[in-house]
Amino acid sequence: MASEADKHPREAAIRAYVRENFADTIEDLKRLVRIPSVSWPAFDHEPLQRTSAEIAEMLRETGIFDLVDVRRAPVDVQPEGATEMELGQPAVVARREAKNGRPTVLLYAHHDVQPPGDEQEWESPAFEPTERNGRLYGRGAADDKAGVMSHVGAIRALADTIAADGGDLDLGIALFIEGEEEWASQSFGTFLRENRDVLAADAIIVADSGNWDEKTPALTVALRGAVAFNLRVRTLGHASHSGMFGGAVPDAMMATVKLLSTLWDEDGAVAVSGLTSADIASPEYDEARLREESALLPGVSTIGRGEILSRIWAQPAISITGIDAPSIENASNTLIPATRVRVSARVAPGQDPDEAYAAIRQHLEERAPFGAELEFEDAGLGQAFLVDTSGWAVSEVRGAMADAWGVDPVDMGAGGSIPFIAELVDEFPNAEILVTGVEDPDGRAHSPNESLHIEAFEKSVLTEALFLSRLNERGE
Repeated sequence: MASEADKHPREAAIRAYVRENFADTIEDLKRLVRIPSVSWPAFDHEPLQRTSAEIAEMLRETGIFDLVDVRRAPVDVQPEGATEMELGQPAVVARREAKNGRPTVLLYAHHDVQPPGDEQEWESPAFEPTERNGRLYGRGAADDKAGVMSHVGAIRALADTIAADGGDLDLGIALFIEGEEEWASQSFGTFLRENRDVLAADAIIVADSGNWDEKTPALTVALRGAVAFNLRVRTLGHASHSGMFGGAVPDAMMATVKLLSTLWDEDGAVAVSGLTSADIASPEYDEARLREESALLPGVSTIGRGEILSRIWAQPAISITGIDAPSIENASNTLIPATRVRVSARVAPGQDPDEAYAAIRQHLEERAPFGAELEFEDAGLGQAFLVDTSGWAVSEVRGAMADAWGVDPVDMGAGGSIPFIAELVDEFPNAEILVTGVEDPDGRAHSPNESLHIEAFEKSVLTEALFLSRLNERGE
């Protein structure tokens, strides 16, 4: 009886290549993690030039691309009063054309990272990749430089194994490695339009999500949308003595606390009329796992109603992620005249974020305590996303996941948002979009001690290599 290697010699070679060259893939990932490529405005952006140059060189070294370039595009919304065109951060693009009727796949990831946060909370330096207990720690180790290297590692495996057996690489491959995803992808739409011919594809892999756990792969099929804005609350023309006027004059902090408390009911569920929920099937997931993965303290209860994953994937959520008011260090016996808070809402799949923003704004305006003045600033909206799971590309990637991991993948939702996917849909309406990733529940993306499960990462590289190999033979 023929072995699997005899029946699928190229796939056996791909498996061997990924395994034998995985140490090099990890070393290249570490090299990228050492570059502090933070795209936030307050940080030095020179490291973004370095990461984009490093990635471009890795792609050139594969020898399979007709084009590899580092490009920038104007931001989608130019600052008011700007005297010259503001450009976004550098992105890497690459392309090889398809041959003999094969499809083209676009591989997306991003090379910029979140700021490190409080360095004291890191067990090892944020930008010094460190292996501990089967994980690689460092800012960007998971989100999303491992996504970048999953593409690079898979392309290397495909190109080298085909070259070794004398086969033909007919698959079209394009790459878009963005440099500003962590700062709202501000030039994304313009970049797509200016580089449409380079990026056009039949299927798109967005490697910026995660897996069910370190042993089970997942395809992300639902993402919540996003609504975020600053809310300024005013009650006084200037600060006043709290002893002289307290008890008769409302301060802005009192008004803010009372107003924000109306956003949730007694169970902690969102209490804003007009926000909707979606009907999404979910795997089994209990409260114990939620507590472990979220670091919920023992005496603190969960919030909301319904199945836990429904609350995270299919229901709206509202959080206050920042507040501007005098610090305790600077506190004085005065009534605060104004506060500013950052409101961050997640919108269920199926609801337009403009509609959700209007509902939240109306809710707050109708409930302003004591006639407090409200101002709404810097609104940012992102579309939710639902995958059509009936297409050929979904079937192919599920099969590759099952064969690489040894277990069937899970279809899962994500509580977070990837707003630019809507722009991909608008620009490439006929392309199938596959949201994959390398993160796992212990990865702590955006937090101190971000990490990557190394064994699971190898399986993710193999998944993509098998997927690309099968597309290269699709139709034969």
